[in-house]
Amino acid sequence: SAKGIYYQDKKTEQLMDINEINRPVMMQIFGSDPQIMETVVKETLNTVNTFDILDINMGCPAPKIVNNGDGSALMKKPGLAMEIVARIKKVSNKPVTVKIRKGWDKNTINYLDFAKMLQDAGADAITLHGRTRDQFYSGKADWDAIAELKDILTIPVIGNGDIYSAEDAIRMLEYTRCDGIMIARGALGNPWIFNQIEAYYNKQTSTNHPDYMEKLGQLIRHLDMMIVEKPERVAILQIRKHCGWYIKGLYAAAEYRNRFNQVQTRDELRQVIDEFAKTLGIRVEGA
Repeated sequence: SAKGIYYQDKKTEQLMDINEINRPVMMQIFGSDPQIMETVVKETLNTVNTFDILDINMGCPAPKIVNNGDGSALMKKPGLAMEIVARIKKVSNKPVTVKIRKGWDKNTINYLDFAKMLQDAGADAITLHGRTRDQFYSGKADWDAIAELKDILTIPVIGNGDIYSAEDAIRMLEYTRCDGIMIARGALGNPWIFNQIEAYYNKQTSTNHPDYMEKLGQLIRHLDMMIVEKPERVAILQIRKHCGWYIKGLYAAAEYRNRFNQVQTRDELRQVIDEFAKTLGIRVEGA
């Protein structure tokens, strides 16, 4: 949140913590006040050396975001969106990219004109999610829209939507001819997807499909990495939703999802993992 940074909100500042192992890093901000966003970039983000690209989110469909005029609500105000990009680009010492959707709803599909305006305003790349805001994540992402956008822009186009495997990633690259891909929901409970895509892209073979033991082991490691950064109680509350993603599709997942949602400590989580592993006939290594 640009306003969160502007008003020095502690939770927002925590979201800006970056692990150097992950460089290069794109930091994504959202907002709809051009003055605040310009100030935040000029006075704060330009002084931060932990990220390499600044992305403006004009595609988020979440009600709490759009009800404030942010995210995909900006697709209804192209003039304002253009002003935001122009003002940020003018002061930013890093490349500026923008993420958008096809439009607000099926009656206002405006991504082609919208993206061209952002390109004219100085955007260095555009990411397109192949759905309207009204669709949220329902239906199928329109990869034809990504291909069409690639045809008309001179800046890089990044495709987004319905990438859940290495095979999906390569299909999108080949089908749309886009310059890159952005993965969101496809990485939830599946952090291996990035290595899988890299392996498939370089060797034309998909590798490292995790088994039950590796998934449950990664779940506890995920929590432990969170506990390094924040109090255990906070980490536990946040890891609960990840538990459902990690165990999705596994035997007895529904039963254990409810149990994961009730854990209060790391030890309780570990106990549920061990019981789940026993149900699956495996043993999870680790502390």
